[in-house]
Amino acid sequence: MTDKPYHVLFVCTGNSARSIIAEALLNKLGAGRFIAWSAGSQPKGVVHPLALAVLSRLGVPQTDFHSKSWDEFAQAGAPRLDFVFTVCDNAAGEVCPVWPGQPVTAHWGVADPAAVEGSPERQQQAFTDVAQILKRRIELMLALPESSLASLSIQSQLNAIGKL
Repeated sequence: MTDKPYHVLFVCTGNSARSIIAEALLNKLGAGRFIAWSAGSQPKGVVHPLALAVLSRLGVPQTDFHSKSWDEFAQAGAPRLDFVFTVCDNAAGEVCPVWPGQPVTAHWGVADPAAVEGSPERQQQAFTDVAQILKRRIELMLALPESSLASLSIQSQLNAIGKL
């Protein structure tokens, strides 16, 4: 393991569901090896209650989750990022800020569970499905050899994970 943890930012438009779920999962599963944050290009200002519910069902501690702008991570004094993942197609198509640290970037797009209409059970299932997809992608990233995380070859591996 490296001497320092890897710093990861998950980006979505609203920063209310997908990016929050990914942040929480990586912080739990990464066990100190990774420090994750999330942000949005147009943050909604609140975390979707079903995102918090699915995290609770997955045993993820309810910490200080809040919807915030990605501008916070492009300012002086922001953490030096190693990886930036977009988890929605809108954010992937936007012009992103210049991130400190020249991080490796990849698109891990998943459907927006907050856009699902219908019964409460159907909406809850949408959040569960997204959480499972993101959890699997994070587990695959965590399984990569330490040496590959520090090399440029990681870019193609991370892009491939996002297509699963």
